[in-house]
Amino acid sequence: MAASEHQHLLDAALQGDEEAFGLLLDQYRPYLLVIARRSLDPRLRQRLDPADLVQTTFLEAQRDFRAFRGQSIAQLLGWLRNILRHNVSTAHQRHLFTEKRSAGREVTNRSSDSQPGHVDRALAETTSPSQRVIRGEFVDMLLVQLAELPDTQAEALRLRYLESLTLKEIAEAMGKSEVAVAGLLKRGLQTLRNRMISDSSSGWHPR
Repeated sequence: MAASEHQHLLDAALQGDEEAFGLLLDQYRPYLLVIARRSLDPRLRQRLDPADLVQTTFLEAQRDFRAFRGQSIAQLLGWLRNILRHNVSTAHQRHLFTEKRSAGREVTNRSSDSQPGHVDRALAETTSPSQRVIRGEFVDMLLVQLAELPDTQAEALRLRYLESLTLKEIAEAMGKSEVAVAGLLKRGLQTLRNRMISDSSSGWHPR
């Protein structure tokens, strides 16, 4: 589905079309599922299904959509990511901080439970608030660009450059060979480069 179609669904959803919003959420289920899998603390991956976290995120998004004040797909993605991160953080607190003894028996040489959760540590990797804002804007811009690529190319690029999966991990996640994934990455990158060059020459610049 092209980016223009995503925006059309969002516009309809903002006008009160609940079915359009449901269809739009389904487009981003794979993306949010990858984030949920990567965000979960390793100690919880055998106990929590990332798909349940994504489904909870969608239910909350549908419940609270009237409070959404954005107009663009990039703003919607940022809003969905924030809801998901909150749900992941809540899951960490519920299962790690209140079940210290149980979690302690499952792993050895673990870090203290008083330390920040996995998601909080990941968000703190950048060195300043301004860098986090810039990185967030770049990610949103990239996601918009990816939405215009063929689905397989977009998924491969998302997993490699936004989720930092290895070639082997991507191949396993997509059910393809590593050679096939390498080809998808190469073609997808070339298409993105061509489009960015075209956008730059036409005077478009990210805000």
